Amino acid sequence: MNTVDVRPELFRWARERGGLDIAVLKKRFPKLEAWERGEAKPSMAQLENFAKFTHAPIGFLFLPSPPVEAIPIPDFRRMSGERPQRPGADLLDVIYLCQQRQDWFRDYAQTSAEPRRVFVGSARLGDDPLAVAADIGARLGFDLEGRARLPSWTEALRRFIEEVDAIGVLVMVSGVVGSNTRRVLDPREFRGFALSDDLAPLVFVNGADSKAAQMFTLAHELAHLWLGQSALSDASLLESSSVEVERWCDRVAVELLVPMESFRNDYDPEADRGDEAARLARRYKVSSLVILRRMRDGGGLDREAFVRAYEEELGHLREVTRAGGGDFYRSLGARVGKTFARAVVLSTLEGRSSFTDAFRMLGFKKMSTFTELSRSLGLAF
Repeated sequence: MNTVDVRPELFRWARERGGLDIAVLKKRFPKLEAWERGEAKPSMAQLENFAKFTHAPIGFLFLPSPPVEAIPIPDFRRMSGERPQRPGADLLDVIYLCQQRQDWFRDYAQTSAEPRRVFVGSARLGDDPLAVAADIGARLGFDLEGRARLPSWTEALRRFIEEVDAIGVLVMVSGVVGSNTRRVLDPREFRGFALSDDLAPLVFVNGADSKAAQMFTLAHELAHLWLGQSALSDASLLESSSVEVERWCDRVAVELLVPMESFRNDYDPEADRGDEAARLARRYKVSSLVILRRMRDGGGLDREAFVRAYEEELGHLREVTRAGGGDFYRSLGARVGKTFARAVVLSTLEGRSSFTDAFRMLGFKKMSTFTELSRSLGLAF
């Protein structure tokens, strides 16, 4: 059997990059430990299978040393105690995929004479977060009372996404990489990111997070777009970030979702804190963490009490999400966004894009799926 030369450290790099335990990989590749020690070499077929299983670009396995992969957008996450120093394959692949979709849509928008999204880059870091939140809300037609009447967080998030989509932002919500349900995204690594562009602004929200948490992530990433800034975020509410822009985006997001003036009228500081947080979370259709932050902002909680309550509630929410098996959107329309899906279908039906390219960008392989998607979007086919 012909074998190929691969540096032993590259096997370890691919395994760690994919977040895979060696015990798991050994079941599929019994000689892996020998490969990592340089005592054995794989065949080309074995190496191709290894690259596919670990989601590593096979060309990288022929490099003289492990590559240093940098996240291609500014990284403002602050969960350094929980996330690995090296970006995982799932995170990188999701960013690369969204960048490819954004590039395609930018070309489509230019060809179709789409208008520039004038709100992108319309704010500055020194602007009042309350004023910026008011501007975002006005552009979205954000109806606080209408949201309060919705029956669930799922419906509230769907409405919010529709409003953002309507102003020309590509909103993609998924808990997996592409359409691969075996590659579930970890909210502890990231909650979302923004790719700024005045023709094709894009927000990705980690759909493996709770619906209520996704509301805040979407609002936070919108604030980044208003700054005209691409960013990878964890969208935390604990006020622990040392990065000024993240604190600013958090303030914009929380004001957009729960305006302080409205909150002061609704909040009963004499009520049980847990019951009141749950009640107000239901009213505003946001995470209870957002409500705790508003209690802190409004003087209902001091710093120590806020941190303690936040950590307790965060632990509870993680258990709920874990028990629910990962509460994320599974539909194609949510994964790629309605505006993007409609543009790809139209371009394909008009002969400007091939079906092969459409299937690749939309993440499926069957013509029947394309037909069904076309009909759901109201496009004749």
